[in-house]
Amino acid sequence: MALDLSELMDFEPEETFDTDGFGSSLLSVFQRIRMEGKMCDVILKLDGCQFSAHRIILAGCIPYFNTMFTTDMAEANMPVICMQGMDETALEAIVNYAYSGRITLNINNVQNILVGANFLQLQEVKAYCCEFIKKRMQPSNSISVRQFADALMCSTLVEKANSFIDQKFLEVVKSPEYVQLALSEVIDLLSRNEINVSSEEQVFFAAVAWIKHKPAERTCHMKQLLQHIRLPLLRPQFLTDVVQMHPTVKTCLKCRDLVDKAKDYHLMPERRSAFPIDMIRPRCCTDVEAMIYAVGGLTSGGEAVSSVERYDPVVRRWVSVSSMIVKRSRVGVASLDGRLYAIGGYDGRDRLNAAEMYLPDQDVWKPIKSMNMKRSALGCVSLDGRVYVCGGYDGVSSQSSCEVYSQETDTWKMIEPMQKARSAGALCVFNRCIYMTGGHDGLQIFDSMEYYAPEAREWISSVPMLSKRCRHGMAALRGRMFVFGGYDGQRFLDSVELFDPVITQWCRVAPMSLRRSRVSVTTSGGRIYVVGGYDGSSNLASVEVYNPDNNKWRAGDRMWDHEGGVGVGTLPIESI
Repeated sequence: MALDLSELMDFEPEETFDTDGFGSSLLSVFQRIRMEGKMCDVILKLDGCQFSAHRIILAGCIPYFNTMFTTDMAEANMPVICMQGMDETALEAIVNYAYSGRITLNINNVQNILVGANFLQLQEVKAYCCEFIKKRMQPSNSISVRQFADALMCSTLVEKANSFIDQKFLEVVKSPEYVQLALSEVIDLLSRNEINVSSEEQVFFAAVAWIKHKPAERTCHMKQLLQHIRLPLLRPQFLTDVVQMHPTVKTCLKCRDLVDKAKDYHLMPERRSAFPIDMIRPRCCTDVEAMIYAVGGLTSGGEAVSSVERYDPVVRRWVSVSSMIVKRSRVGVASLDGRLYAIGGYDGRDRLNAAEMYLPDQDVWKPIKSMNMKRSALGCVSLDGRVYVCGGYDGVSSQSSCEVYSQETDTWKMIEPMQKARSAGALCVFNRCIYMTGGHDGLQIFDSMEYYAPEAREWISSVPMLSKRCRHGMAALRGRMFVFGGYDGQRFLDSVELFDPVITQWCRVAPMSLRRSRVSVTTSGGRIYVVGGYDGSSNLASVEVYNPDNNKWRAGDRMWDHEGGVGVGTLPIESI
């Protein structure tokens, strides 16, 4: 008897039956059939062990076997395939993974499974193994992790190991793994700009520890190691009393020559420009967490404030610290040698040339020498033991002038002016140069960028941004520059641009969640913190955090004592 449904046309013409868990249920059946030894058409043989399986399952789940079974390879139809290049327990775990989609890692099997996953081109399992190892990295094993990851071309694990070694340098060089390194590996480590040290003296002691482990074999390498220690950055007393008096240095003419040249750096400052840049650049570990300070700014009513609060990114909490001596909005902030500097700004009546310095260990602010000119909405950075201020507004017009502060002499000195007068531009240090982007001259807002090379003592035009911006933020991290938000003359911006020096181009990346002008930006722990700002209707106390590794944003922890317009700087956690 035929069923006539023609009178049911008011109903949906078709429906789809979808069984939840169909795939996992099917895999369970396949696994049961395999364990019973039924319908298997291939045996994988390794070191006396053999594993029965189904070609179709292996080809569907494991790229290595997909290539083997779907091309004209000799093994395509062989009943027994001899495997090599991995551990038998790892092969068993991976075959079981093909039938279940699950794999269990522990500290005893992860290395072998990673090797097997790499050989069989199982990228998801390989990545999971790398994440497992990352979570368990310690100063005592980080060097071997890095070597192991490099051998397997696990680039993300290599990067993580390098970052870990940089951050934990002082602990890593005390480990047994460090003293077992070859000379080339020690040189590579001591040459890094990112190692986390408070002084170059610690790098010297690390080199001495490596030599001391096998003095008969390694004493002859002291000259090579000294070439990668930034001797000019050592204190003159340390050079004379420690380095020069070291037995190996005393008996090596070439070592003594290196020490004498470093002494010249201190004795004859006029010759410093002749030193290679890499030998006089302080180490800077960008992946280390640092305390973030929000300085000055505005109330919701637009009044300047002197309050300061500090954010600890480890415990994710803001706390109030001592207020500045002077109220300041649109203030320039820079950190140098464990101290924070607040420079210029606007107190609600006047543009300021006054400056002050924060001592975190005492929680006090102290006045320093005033600038030569009044400046608010200025750019402010530190480089090579100096604080630079550029541009700004003096109450009458935007400025092109620039000044540099020496903490040793507590003096300000005028330097070469920028090519354009810029107020509310953004400044940052990148590749040992000072970059200024955007800003305005009172008539127009700029998209242009120029940079100052201290050794050449001149400003040079560079690649313009994609958008005009003033009152924006800027930061450099991991070999790239970023600009955030601002105002283009018509709109308050949430857009973000990245400058890649390799291709010398700007490109857009993920935007912020809010429009922010008068925004301040800093870095901590390999992340970029975007703090406060103005969205076109109100001042902002909120914070956003950008991860350049995955081009994603997360909400940060809001400030409590500020409502936008703050200056921002960072200090090492150990300086507190």
